[in-house]
Amino acid sequence: MFRQASRLLARTTTATTSRRSRAFSTDVPATPAQDSNFIESWRKVVPNLDPPKTPSSFMTPRPATPSSIPFKITVNFVLPYASELSAKEVDMVIVPATTGQMGVLPGHVPTIAELKPGILSVHEGNDVTKYFLSSGFALIHANSVADIIAVEAVPLDHIDPALVQKGLAEFTQKLSSATTDLEKAEAQIGVDIHSAMNFAITG
Repeated sequence: MFRQASRLLARTTTATTSRRSRAFSTDVPATPAQDSNFIESWRKVVPNLDPPKTPSSFMTPRPATPSSIPFKITVNFVLPYASELSAKEVDMVIVPATTGQMGVLPGHVPTIAELKPGILSVHEGNDVTKYFLSSGFALIHANSVADIIAVEAVPLDHIDPALVQKGLAEFTQKLSSATTDLEKAEAQIGVDIHSAMNFAITG
């Protein structure tokens, strides 16, 4: 019994060590490496044809992580139909992540965050530009670049409070009178969006 316990403990320790020794994304070389074993095996089987290219062959090299933290964070903010910010250097951005408001400064750890309806704040010196987002994703890279992709966004000062209140009342009424699951889901989305806009405006 003790021998079996020793073998199990050794196996668990080895597995734990192998998991801990796995490289982080920031440790992976910026230049994509080819799978030499695959290429060698391919040439043995089909020597007259070039090996097929993998998806990584078409990717541009990942930017190298700077040795020191920069003073600014570079922000790319895009929508399906427009680019709001392109390679803009700012002091900080605050995104409405599903886990809560997330501030992003230069040197932030690499992160992928899902966004919920809320305010995106772009801080540049004493100036703060605010947008209302419906949903999307924020990709924070190790080289202090933030890519923010939103389904829909509008500058906060372009929102009409009266229309927000009207829409909130309409969707609340639809939710209370909905009879099917689809009607309830559509009405609930409308209530959530308009409630978030109302909160964003009233603060």
